[in-house]
Amino acid sequence: MTNAHQDEKENLLVAMKTTKNKRMYERYQTIYFYVQGYSIKEIMNMIGRSEKTIYNYVNAYKEKGLDGLIMGQSTGAPRKLSLEQEQELVQVIASKLPVDVGFLAKYSWTLSIIASFIKREWNASYTLRGVSRLLHDLGLSYTKPTYTLAKADPVKQQEFREVTFPAYKKTFKRRD
Repeated sequence: MTNAHQDEKENLLVAMKTTKNKRMYERYQTIYFYVQGYSIKEIMNMIGRSEKTIYNYVNAYKEKGLDGLIMGQSTGAPRKLSLEQEQELVQVIASKLPVDVGFLAKYSWTLSIIASFIKREWNASYTLRGVSRLLHDLGLSYTKPTYTLAKADPVKQQEFREVTFPAYKKTFKRRD
C-alpha cells in the first residue's frame, strides 16, 4: 500500500470522526469503503443507497477530493412574488385592514384573505401553509385575531354582566 493511499484513508477516517452531519458521514464512509477495495454493489448493500448515488459520491471524490463530497445548498423552488411585491404585501398588511383593500366586512387579516389578496393582486397562488411560511419569511407573525373594545367602559360592562345579560337570558329560557 502506498503512502498516498494510506494518507487518503487516514483523511477519510478523520473526516468521519469530526463531522457531526449524518449525511456527510455517510458520504465519507462510502468513499472509505471504496478506497478499501469494496465493490460498488457491496457498498450499496452496506450503505443502503442506490448504485447511482454511490457512483455520484465516487465521481465527486475523484474530481475534487473530500471537497467534492460537500453538499451544496438546495435552492428550492423560485419565489412566487418579487422583492417589491413582498415589500408591498408587508406594507398593506401592516397599515391597512382587509376592508380597505376591497374585502367587504373583513376587519382582520387571515391566511385565506392574504392568499386571496395575493392571488388578486399578483396572480400567485398560495396554500394557507404557504402564506403562513411567507409571513414568517417576511418577519411577520400570524396570530388569530382577538377582539377587544378599545373604549370599553368598565362600569357599563359590569352592568351588562350582572343585569342586562341575565335578564336577556331569562327571556329565552326553555319552556318545560
